[in-house]
Amino acid sequence: MIANPAPGQPAAAGGPATARAAVRVAGLRKHYGSVIALGGVELTVEQGEFFTLLGPSGSGKTTLLRLIAGFEQPDAGQIELGGRVVTRVPPYARNVNTVFQDYALFPHMTVAENIEYALRVRRIPKSQRREKAGRALEMVRLSGLGERKPAQLSGGQRQRVALARAIVNEPELLLLDEPLGALDLKLRQEMQLELQHVQREVGITFVYVTHDQEEALSMSDRIAVLNLGHIEQVGPPMEVYERPRTEFVAGFIGISNLIERAGRQMTVRPEKIRLLADDVQPPAGFAVEAGQIRDIVYVGVLTRYVIDLDAGGELVVARQNDEEPALSQDIRGARVRIAWRGDQAFTVTRDPEAGHGPDADDGLGAGHGPETGQRHQQNPDPGHQER
Repeated sequence: MIANPAPGQPAAAGGPATARAAVRVAGLRKHYGSVIALGGVELTVEQGEFFTLLGPSGSGKTTLLRLIAGFEQPDAGQIELGGRVVTRVPPYARNVNTVFQDYALFPHMTVAENIEYALRVRRIPKSQRREKAGRALEMVRLSGLGERKPAQLSGGQRQRVALARAIVNEPELLLLDEPLGALDLKLRQEMQLELQHVQREVGITFVYVTHDQEEALSMSDRIAVLNLGHIEQVGPPMEVYERPRTEFVAGFIGISNLIERAGRQMTVRPEKIRLLADDVQPPAGFAVEAGQIRDIVYVGVLTRYVIDLDAGGELVVARQNDEEPALSQDIRGARVRIAWRGDQAFTVTRDPEAGHGPDADDGLGAGHGPETGQRHQQNPDPGHQER
């Protein structure tokens, strides 16, 4: 706690982008002993964005969120909220609210009383509190449940109460720290839609922390992918998925196909690769390689084929099950040819700090020499909390 906090100061004069930014951090560093949680992070979040911080445990995403909220102090760097420097301003003096995974509802209060609590602390008249709480309940689709206690609600309903309590104060910025992590898959997917609905309706800037790649891709306007305290890539979901700039981004988001050809590390997504019939020639501009099916994974809507390539390495091919999928015992071990368009494969860098590395549309093809390093990486287990 800071005994005599200084009020937020206007940011230094800059361009229009600086004035519009809901959040801007520059040179942000945070150490926990010898561990570097953040190493000189630069980031801008625009007003009204649904912005997601995505990364595995220990990547620094929760630390960055806590620094923005004011729960932690940086070792170096500057934080601006709405164009004002708040680096040393305590949490209660920032127009920011935070929604946590554990809801943090008062069990002895009703739903309405939980939502009104912050308004009561601010001495808002009772009639106004009820009106604001009623509107907040409508936004999260819980009208009529204001008199219930939290214990009488489902997990998804309690999460919506926590969201209503956060937005009732009309903050400039809402921070969400893995708020859906404790919910089952179906409820989590439903709540993703609810969060998008609420964010569009209230127009508040959301900064959302998650380790769930699908969640980030489906909800966000933009995503920042963090790894080992650095931001590897920032961009819209489609750009981050379709055009990963580093080996880490390619491997962490979705299923990665990484092979090395002619001394370059390259990636192509499984759904971009075609399995060719024996008598089919690929169109011009396609790269072609031969290999052998090593394994088949049936996952409902699609089937994944793991193929060992003659030129070295492996690729995963995803095929939609629009017809009956092939039986694994029939074709495992079969020889196949695969093909992909040259502009759907990209060179990536191994440098963990090279978030703006090359993203040229280099095609992968046979006959480029032996492979010297290859990795097929699926999503890591994000089961542990990070600082």
